[in-house]
Amino acid sequence: MILKRKKGEVTAFLSLIFVLLVSFILAMMESASIQMTKNQKRLDVERAVFSVFGEYHRGLWEEYGVFALDGTYGNGQYDESRVLNRFSYYGAMGIEQEIAEIQLLTDNDGQAFREQALAYMEERTGISLVRDLTGMAAGWKEQEIQGKEISGDLDAALAENGALLPEEAETLLWARKNQLLSLVLPKDFVLSGKSVSLDGQVSVRARDTGRGSFPAHEGIGRMEERLLFEQYIVEHFGCATGIKGEDRSLDYELEYLLCGKKSDSENLNMVVSRLLFFRFASNYLYLQTDSEKQSEAEIFAAALSIVLLVPEAVEVVKQILLVLWAFGESVMDLRSLLGGGRTVLVKTKETWQMQVSSLFRLGTQEDQRDGMDAEEGLSYTEYLQILLFLENDGQLTMRVLDRVEQNLQQENGYSNFRADACVTKIKLKNVAEIWNGYTYTFPTYYGYL
Repeated sequence: MILKRKKGEVTAFLSLIFVLLVSFILAMMESASIQMTKNQKRLDVERAVFSVFGEYHRGLWEEYGVFALDGTYGNGQYDESRVLNRFSYYGAMGIEQEIAEIQLLTDNDGQAFREQALAYMEERTGISLVRDLTGMAAGWKEQEIQGKEISGDLDAALAENGALLPEEAETLLWARKNQLLSLVLPKDFVLSGKSVSLDGQVSVRARDTGRGSFPAHEGIGRMEERLLFEQYIVEHFGCATGIKGEDRSLDYELEYLLCGKKSDSENLNMVVSRLLFFRFASNYLYLQTDSEKQSEAEIFAAALSIVLLVPEAVEVVKQILLVLWAFGESVMDLRSLLGGGRTVLVKTKETWQMQVSSLFRLGTQEDQRDGMDAEEGLSYTEYLQILLFLENDGQLTMRVLDRVEQNLQQENGYSNFRADACVTKIKLKNVAEIWNGYTYTFPTYYGYL
């Protein structure tokens, strides 16, 4: 009896152990199955995300080296549901998805576009090509301001003593105030008549926006980044001396980036005015250091004063002549630049172009001169790069997007392309059913950079 009871006890114990062991194995199998299901759901979503973002806009990449997903899918109407439907199409079916955060190409003043453009230029050209320009940047803005101040002083001097100048000066003074663009254009220059509607530009109109926080990409340094972005701009957009494409809505694109006006002529006129101030200051400062030209101006002023019977006005007339002379030299500089030539930043006796005696021929029928080409100087495009360096980063980037959008629409045939409908980064909230009513919630992130 005792032996039988002991055998029964051993059998029951082993049965209990067996049940626990089977339960443990089944639990492990179930846990592994759940984990495999979770992994499979993650893989499904990741595969779908990679497939969807592989449908980046071809024209944007091929023309401008920037990746972005067209959230309109070609019809011009941005709708996030279209993007979510593409995830389902590529294998995320049965998974509830919600866009938690999304970044569009135009968000935060074109942050994503600028970052990709910089990455593109770093890879293609290297930063060493533009570092040499950084040392020149310090005095650019000050020189432009100084030019405006000298121009203001000239206006004041002319208001008080303009009658001391000969009648021949009237044409030059009138053109300076009313027809500056005509005065500085080389005689063979053909002015573009193209214009756009500002209300339709992405930088001006009401835009679709993303949501969420996407930190800015850590770059190589503010100075180098700005110069690299300038190189990107010059590579992709035309100007008055180098048009990029005849089918574009504007020919003078760099000028538009600087001024933001609707027509080529308005933008060129504003750029010419800025460059004139820039050259004006430099030329006037040079005249103050050249004793020969000071003497030449004084002799000319004395002759005018004698003719006008006001010999005591020699010094006043001399100072007006020096400022006008600097202005006239600046006109010749701009003719040289717009004619495809080069002009030095700081003049020397060898690079100075205008004689004081020919000053009052500017703007008349006798004025047939274009500026000379100084091989060691800077080109028109390089002078524009100086001005671009002084622009606000956000405003400049958005105007670049204006041109990108318009060029893709008009030149490349993507008539429904909208920069503010292009997706560059996304964060998804995914909810997947994995077993017996249990769900698994997990995030997914994808960004082009």
